[in-house]
Amino acid sequence: MSTRPTLCLPPRDSLIPRYAELVYYGYWFSSERLALQAFVTQSQQNVTGTVRVKLYKGNIMVAGRKSPVSLYNPHIATMEADPTKAYNQDDATGFIRLNALRLKVAPKVQRARGR
Repeated sequence: MSTRPTLCLPPRDSLIPRYAELVYYGYWFSSERLALQAFVTQSQQNVTGTVRVKLYKGNIMVAGRKSPVSLYNPHIATMEADPTKAYNQDDATGFIRLNALRLKVAPKVQRARGR
């Protein structure tokens, strides 16, 4: 279940060490820390809900989660429903081709540059 765009996760995760470093060195009021805080605040704007966890022998496992602003909809995220009203598997083909395009073009560009 997600309440924020997935594309926010990698930048957020890579910025955590930088944020911690700024705080550690006393740059709490710096423009860099304030900019990072603005990103974190915006990306977490719709993050709300409840998470149930199970604890067992030093491990923690998510047992359930719910949010009033969840982006997950079980009526859409199904392979059995009418594709005009739910997920259409044909969409994945175009998505995969579009994301693979940069992987196809990059070697051609590198060869053209003599690398």
